[in-house]
Amino acid sequence: MDQAPYDAEEGSAAGGPPISTPAMAQYLEIKAVNPGYLLFYRMGDFYEMFFEDAEIASRALGIVLTKRGRHHGQDIPLCGVPVHAAQDYLKKLIALGHRVAICEQLENPAEAKKRGNKSVVRRDVVRLVTAGTITEDDLLPARTSNYLAALAMLGQGDEFAVAFADVSTGETGVLPVAAGALGDELARLAPVELLLSDATRTALQAGRIGLPDAALVNLPTERFDSASAAEAISRAFHAESFDPSTLSRVERSALAALVFYVADSQKGVAVALRPPSAERTDAHMAIDAATRASLELLETQRGTAKGSLLHEIDFCETTAGSRLLARRLSAPLCDATAINARLDAVEVLRDDSMLATRLRATLKSAPDLTRALTRLALTRGGPRDLLAIARAITAAQELALALANTNELPADLAAVRSALDNAPAPLGAELERAIDSDAPLLARDGGFVLKGYDSALDAERALASETRAVVAALQARLAIEADLKSLKIKHNGVLGYFVEVPVGQGDKLLQEPHRQTFIHRQTLASAMRFTTPELAELEGRIARAHEKSLEIETAIFARLVAAVLSETDRLRAIADALAELDVTAGLARLAAERDYCRPIVDTSLDFAITGGRHPVVEQTVRAEGQPFIANDTELSGGALWLVTGPNMGGKSTFLRQNALIAILAQMGSFVPASSARIGIVDRLFSRVGASDDIARGRSTFMVEMVETAAILNRATQRSLVILDEIGRGTATFDGLSIAWAAAEALHNDTGCRALFATHFHEMTALAKILPRVRNVTMSVREWEGEVVFLHEVAPGAADRSYGIQVARLAGLPETVLARARQVLGVLESRSSGAAAPMLDDLPLFRASEEPKKPEINPLDAMLDTVRPDELSPKQALDLIYELKKARNAGRRS
Repeated sequence: MDQAPYDAEEGSAAGGPPISTPAMAQYLEIKAVNPGYLLFYRMGDFYEMFFEDAEIASRALGIVLTKRGRHHGQDIPLCGVPVHAAQDYLKKLIALGHRVAICEQLENPAEAKKRGNKSVVRRDVVRLVTAGTITEDDLLPARTSNYLAALAMLGQGDEFAVAFADVSTGETGVLPVAAGALGDELARLAPVELLLSDATRTALQAGRIGLPDAALVNLPTERFDSASAAEAISRAFHAESFDPSTLSRVERSALAALVFYVADSQKGVAVALRPPSAERTDAHMAIDAATRASLELLETQRGTAKGSLLHEIDFCETTAGSRLLARRLSAPLCDATAINARLDAVEVLRDDSMLATRLRATLKSAPDLTRALTRLALTRGGPRDLLAIARAITAAQELALALANTNELPADLAAVRSALDNAPAPLGAELERAIDSDAPLLARDGGFVLKGYDSALDAERALASETRAVVAALQARLAIEADLKSLKIKHNGVLGYFVEVPVGQGDKLLQEPHRQTFIHRQTLASAMRFTTPELAELEGRIARAHEKSLEIETAIFARLVAAVLSETDRLRAIADALAELDVTAGLARLAAERDYCRPIVDTSLDFAITGGRHPVVEQTVRAEGQPFIANDTELSGGALWLVTGPNMGGKSTFLRQNALIAILAQMGSFVPASSARIGIVDRLFSRVGASDDIARGRSTFMVEMVETAAILNRATQRSLVILDEIGRGTATFDGLSIAWAAAEALHNDTGCRALFATHFHEMTALAKILPRVRNVTMSVREWEGEVVFLHEVAPGAADRSYGIQVARLAGLPETVLARARQVLGVLESRSSGAAAPMLDDLPLFRASEEPKKPEINPLDAMLDTVRPDELSPKQALDLIYELKKARNAGRRS
């Protein structure tokens, strides 16, 4: 770690002289009122950490842990990070789940010196940085929301509510949640930070309700007090925009805890949260956490974005559009009218390619308006944020004009055009005229206001520029007067402007007549430095001009920010319209380029897909130069398809693609199929794949049973259920019994639409006794000893699983495969009898024989290694002779 420079206040540095007792007392006092946070304590150019904070940060950041002074007889651990690089360190700490309190110097150290030698620079925490309250672009995920959530409970778990907000955009919502749906909703929101009380946490653990993978923050119970909640909510939102009395007690409790935490994190700076939207859990398709993971909606099970459904369908041009797309994908609608309104908008842009191309080209230049607006509201913004507002307004005007030339827009696009038409054009023009396109990140750096915008600023800048020319002229004149061609006028941050000559010529300026003009300031090994009265006066003029310029620019910045914030409501409406238009245009492009069809979505119990395809696997297969095999599905009226066939035959892909088609349709997207007719699916369950949960003491089979129980207990007639290999984690007869009973329950009790894949071929008998059960199988062909997977769904039932062939593809040794074929033959020959095969029936385990290595048929062994396509005619003829020779040898033996 770089060493801190000498601190003017304390006379200390990292690894240097001890920190003074008053400063340590101040540190401990500030730390005491911010428990649970790593304290970034500003000392000069560094944020320093002491004691346990230093040890934690040192390990987390991989920086040097040192010590400074002693406290109560013990060394004080110390580490620090440079202020200019603090963002990078914060990002790493937040990602590791830490929370950080930023403690700044609130005065110049010189002011503290005036109060006396024992005085300490005033400091205080100006901001609490947590995973759910960050607003900086370089700390935030660009294309997904960053939710902070608060979970409230009344009674002993009788009522729950979740309030959530993306502080970076102001988006806020609140919804009541039944205990049974709590896990689903938390999985949908995927908050990065969750606030709850001790009592709520205990109740969730007792009820075995899984908490999301988020930073959990326990707040005092009084923060969830529903009696005082209305007052806290009213302070956070304008009374005319939101009435807390419209919420239930538990909703007010959750929202109050949320706004308190957000307000506390900003230390007095008002947070521009939007009035919360009141949500209902039945407004969107319920998808539990296991199903989301199985279907890889937003990320794969490896934790990567690439390979997920979102990554494959995201054609958005803006980060705001991508965030909206992710939200829609996480919460498909259950209102057929609203879904079809979205589909109408997509269809218009899909059919009008010229308009869609023009819209996407303009959207590409539209910055992230909502996050720029939030930073300005939090006094954390800069000139570039003002420039982003200007460019977003310009883009809105261009898009509104493009849409105005389109006849008979559907309702959703008409609403978008109306919002874009309302863009504050004068504000946009003012910002464009004021802010340089190459503006610095921070207003305090100056130089961001364009020439010609403010005459007073231009005059001060001209003065500064003119005096620099005067400096050059002064240097030339002084060089002539002193008869020293090597004389230069230079500048640095310590001395300001100074005259410099080589050390060998410096004595000349110390002698008459020059000593009256040149005043000695510093002698170095190779140079001597001087000043002159004229140079000192000139330096003052330059400094005053620069300070005045910065003062004028700061005032201009404050005025423009105020103008922007006065238009907050209109700008937010524009931001929403830009994101919605971007999603619609992106889905239109997806439909056109991938040959997706418009689904028919209604309130029936239909589920009929013709030529359905998996949206992710299709692209992977085609990238490898192979065609994707499309398949039909007909589950209308509560049909249950029993899907049999070999592993590697495509069962899991077929099952998942139907679930993904339902999600895409109800989020308002065209779907990968030739045609699709889907009655609203209220709940989607997908139990595909095997996994354990070692941390919670659950085996693979236990996890399987827990997820199956959730499906059987919660599925309704309107649900879509995808089940794969129920019962495989236990003994064969146990597993078959459970799978059989589960299929009967789905058919008889729930009556939902379902796809049930199994290797228990006995279950195909259900089609004979249950009227809505149909057997289908994944087609395979055997050719010259090889198994060819056709990936086609065909009527009927499989009579084999081809497990040994798949094991061969995986690379199992030939001796193991040969023995497996031998054992399989015995088992299959006995399975038709009254008694089940016993261990004694297998040669390896006969009591009368010593265990021995399994005999391998030489013909089988030879044929297993043959690749007909690789044989020349001569090699094929030689092989026939070898086979005859091996057969004759076998007969003789």
